Amino acid sequence: MRKFHNLKADPTKIGNIAKPPFVRLPDPERLFIDRAARFRQLAAGHDLGPYLEFLAGLSEVQATIQDDLPEPSMPAAEILDRAAEHEMPPLARTDFVADTVFSSLFDRLTTAAAALEMPPEAHLALSRIRVADEEMLHGVIGNVLSDWVPAEAVAEHAFVAAALQVHFARLAARLDPDTLHPVGDGVCPACGAPPSTSMVVGWNGAHGTRFCSCSLCGTLWNYVRAKCTLCGSTKEISFQAVESGPDTVKAETCSSCQGYVKILYQDKMPAADPIADDVATLGLDLLVRELSFRRGGVNPFLLGY
Repeated sequence: MRKFHNLKADPTKIGNIAKPPFVRLPDPERLFIDRAARFRQLAAGHDLGPYLEFLAGLSEVQATIQDDLPEPSMPAAEILDRAAEHEMPPLARTDFVADTVFSSLFDRLTTAAAALEMPPEAHLALSRIRVADEEMLHGVIGNVLSDWVPAEAVAEHAFVAAALQVHFARLAARLDPDTLHPVGDGVCPACGAPPSTSMVVGWNGAHGTRFCSCSLCGTLWNYVRAKCTLCGSTKEISFQAVESGPDTVKAETCSSCQGYVKILYQDKMPAADPIADDVATLGLDLLVRELSFRRGGVNPFLLGY
């Protein structure tokens, strides 16, 4: 059995400036182009190589379908003002209703995705979701946005999640970052979704600070390092890593809530992507599960784990 390094919380310097930016909003096209490149890089020689190659292709689809898409419908000004006043996510995912812009995006994504190489079961799932009636699609969207996916329909939900990622990234990119505020532990300040992972970054002006990455809209928000990403506890935080593996991805485990979220050391691994590197380190999830910790990070391409 593989072993883990059980480390104490890391209370080292969290940056070389007193106050890093609170959020970094996504660049929707660049986000998925870079993600595709990272998936492809990780696929080489990997046990999950075919799946990572498929996700590289899907990420490229997420980037290319944005050309000439209509502008997404932003929340009304009064909703944005109220969210800023009460420090709530302005793009509340629980209030999402599919509109014509999302429908166009979804049609483009599922049409383009049909050309990707994938197992027959995935092709069948894609075919089912492409012809789904309004009631079925509404139900799948609701499941994805509430982080609940039935085991028998994982593939259908993954394709819908990919479309939702693009739509919410386009919305988040149009927000004013100065109006966003912390809204709670494990909650994206832009859309209210949970994080996929967190990253210690190597950016100029924020080197060594940690940012959580939204699993839905791709917003990055600053978060204290020696603190549970899920519940905010500063007690009994440990970092688990595969003994023979790299020290650039670890599982931050919390004995207070019995949850964990991976932490990526982007300062040591500049190409790291919160979604791609999470999928590529599935083995770490399987081993941490043996320690009775529940996965707290959400990744639409690891549904069911």
